Amino acid sequence: MQTSNQELEKKDAKSAQSIAAPVRWWRSWWRSLSPTRQDRYAALAPLASVLMFMAAIIASFWYLRTEEVDREHEALRRDVEYAQQRVRLRLLERQEQLMRMARDIGTRDVRKADFDGRSEALISQFPELQSITWINDKRQILHSQSAPTVSTDQLRVVGETLHPGQTLQAYEQAREMLQPIYVQEKVQPNELPPLLQLHVPISNNSRYQGELLAEFSVDSLLRYGTPTEVLARYAITMLDGDRHVLAGTPLSPRKTPTELLHWRALANEYEVPVSPVGNSLMMRAQAYQTSLGVVGSGLFWLVGTLSTMTAWLLLATWRHTRRRQRAQEALVAETNFRRAMENSVLTGMRALDLQGRITYVNAAFCQMTGWTEKDLVGQVPPYSYWPDNDYDNLHSQLREELSGKTIVGGFQVRVKRKNGSLFDARLYVSPLIDAHGQHTGWMSSMTDITEPNRIREQLSASYERFTIVLEALDASVSVAPLGSAELLFANKLYRQWFGSHTEGHLQLVAQAGKLPLRQQPAAENEDGLMGLPTGTLTETRSENAEIFVPSLGKWLEVRSRYLSWVDGRLAQMVIATDITQRRNAEDQAAQQAEKAQTASRLITMGEMASSVAHELNQPLTAISNYSSGMLTRLENGTLTPDQMRFALEKTSHQAQRAGQIIQRIRSFVKKSEPNRMLADVSQMISEALELAGIELRRRNVQLTSHIAERMPPLMVDAILIEQVLINLMKNSAESIDMSDRPLGQRNVELRVRPQLFENHQGVEFTVEDTGKGLPPEVLEHLFEAFFSTKSEGMGIGLNLCRSIVESHHGRMRAENLYNGSEVTGCRFSFWLPLATGVETTTLTTTSEPIKRTIA
Repeated sequence: MQTSNQELEKKDAKSAQSIAAPVRWWRSWWRSLSPTRQDRYAALAPLASVLMFMAAIIASFWYLRTEEVDREHEALRRDVEYAQQRVRLRLLERQEQLMRMARDIGTRDVRKADFDGRSEALISQFPELQSITWINDKRQILHSQSAPTVSTDQLRVVGETLHPGQTLQAYEQAREMLQPIYVQEKVQPNELPPLLQLHVPISNNSRYQGELLAEFSVDSLLRYGTPTEVLARYAITMLDGDRHVLAGTPLSPRKTPTELLHWRALANEYEVPVSPVGNSLMMRAQAYQTSLGVVGSGLFWLVGTLSTMTAWLLLATWRHTRRRQRAQEALVAETNFRRAMENSVLTGMRALDLQGRITYVNAAFCQMTGWTEKDLVGQVPPYSYWPDNDYDNLHSQLREELSGKTIVGGFQVRVKRKNGSLFDARLYVSPLIDAHGQHTGWMSSMTDITEPNRIREQLSASYERFTIVLEALDASVSVAPLGSAELLFANKLYRQWFGSHTEGHLQLVAQAGKLPLRQQPAAENEDGLMGLPTGTLTETRSENAEIFVPSLGKWLEVRSRYLSWVDGRLAQMVIATDITQRRNAEDQAAQQAEKAQTASRLITMGEMASSVAHELNQPLTAISNYSSGMLTRLENGTLTPDQMRFALEKTSHQAQRAGQIIQRIRSFVKKSEPNRMLADVSQMISEALELAGIELRRRNVQLTSHIAERMPPLMVDAILIEQVLINLMKNSAESIDMSDRPLGQRNVELRVRPQLFENHQGVEFTVEDTGKGLPPEVLEHLFEAFFSTKSEGMGIGLNLCRSIVESHHGRMRAENLYNGSEVTGCRFSFWLPLATGVETTTLTTTSEPIKRTIA
């Protein structure tokens, strides 16, 4: 029994302690507040209670009003959905009747008399149906029946053709889909509301024969399709896609003071699209104004008025209390201002008496050392912020300080923080004189100089690293002032190449053509004395040039720019990089490209060897036949001089033809240095067609060329451009041959015409074929080296062609030709710029192009 009583007493003690702890905390917090804050919190309590009461009343009103609005909106939405469903069923019934009529017309079971009778019956039976029009597949109106209420502007005249507009667009859409299409045209200003159109296609065995155009009155559809009970409760209107009223009378927007944020206007309006028309025809319902409900309750306004008056009285009392506290606040502000001034000083202040005892420290001194004012005031040497290893040195300095031997510039010491870390500080000492002029102690100011020392060390280390990096560069770096022979800076590689003199710097500048111009007339943006830009140095760009230095036997890439030296003088920095290996590699690459071009021409002629042999066989056979005929007639004695002259002329012509073919081949495959000169486009195309035509004739491919007249000359290597054209035409012939096109579709077309590319004038060469085209995955890698679509191809032809075109500053591209989704061929085109100085008027004065066909 005693044990249970003890346990109950312990539980009661614990519960009392748990209650007493928050009470004690509340009392301590309240006592820690200033009287001003206590008065302020005491005045806020009744004000907060009144505001909470008002908030509860407003929340209750808000909730009740929301419930009421939700109920009205749900009823409105349900009625509108019901009305829309009735209109939808009415439209679908008319659609089914029209589809049956269209089916009968498609099977030719309905003639004009039958069409007029059935149309008139439908229009008279259903008042919303205004007209039915029969349109053939050529957009011509064959027959039309309309209601008497249709205006003359909306009548369909027999024999007319549909005009462009939404009606024609819906006609074309119904023709493509072979499905009924609803269209609601937009309302035009100063015109009658348009009719709702239904386009029903007429087809027979999936073959389009025309359509039936039925037009509905939106107003009649609203009056006869909407239930009367819905029309009695709401203002129903029909809108088009742009929210223009087609039928019905909308309610004007209303705003009442009790409808917060216009909730009622939002809750009492609902729109829904009319199916199956879609969003182009909308049904909108607006509820008529009802009673105010809970808003008109007098109790609510009474409670709100009393709450407002109570809050106003409390605010007035609080303002009166504030006025009485201003004098006390002014006194506290003055005290805080003086203390803030003392604590805002970033320099640590320490006061010592004549015996060396600390009498005062400011907040900055405490923050630096980590010790509090209570810990430091009253200490005598050794102080707690002295490092253990510096006692002797600091004692000596303190004795000198107390004896009056002060240093004007201060002295540097190490100070220990409370956590044991050290920092560097500079200490300044001055005597402390009281109001009576008596020397009462010493005032010391301490500044933390750890960060400046660290920055100074980092700058020194950064300079050392900068020097090491410049000395280890593989480029020569030198800086010299303008107009002086002094060398401000030179790294290790510069000293190895040119020594420690300025001659190497000036040699690089002069040979690269970057010496400042002097003794020349000053331009508008140049200084007449220095020949330099008058803008800031940051606006000037660095320049670079590649030069050969005979003394070093090296190619150097020289970069130069102006900079402002540390002493303010204008200097020029020159960076020279050894690019001898790169230049050698570029020369070797140029030689390899030239060899690749020659090899490509030899490969092309090797592939065309059989065609060339066949082409040469014709003139040689003719020469043999003419010679045998002359010998036979000579033996028979029947050879006359005229016959001999005729045979010898023919023989000479065939021999010249064979010689021209061989000369073309020799000039094409002959290895020669790249030679760019002004080349005539027509002559270049003619020579390319001469060689390419041999291959095309062998493959039974017809070649057609279109060349614009008076083409401007091009600064190109004619042999290389002929190589590109021959390769493209040969590839086109191979593509046609591989696609097994019939004889009438084996065509290659070459077009040459002036063309602008990126605002530059030039000439475009286009080769089109009727082959099978290129797959998408091939187009991505078409111009890559060693990529080929032919089993025996080497993959260097098109890559070399693009390299040749780009070396002439041109562009090359390839694309497939389509007829719908079917690939009907491929087009290769490349563009070459005009030669500099060529008259551009030739681009605009061309006449009809020259057309040649090689069968």
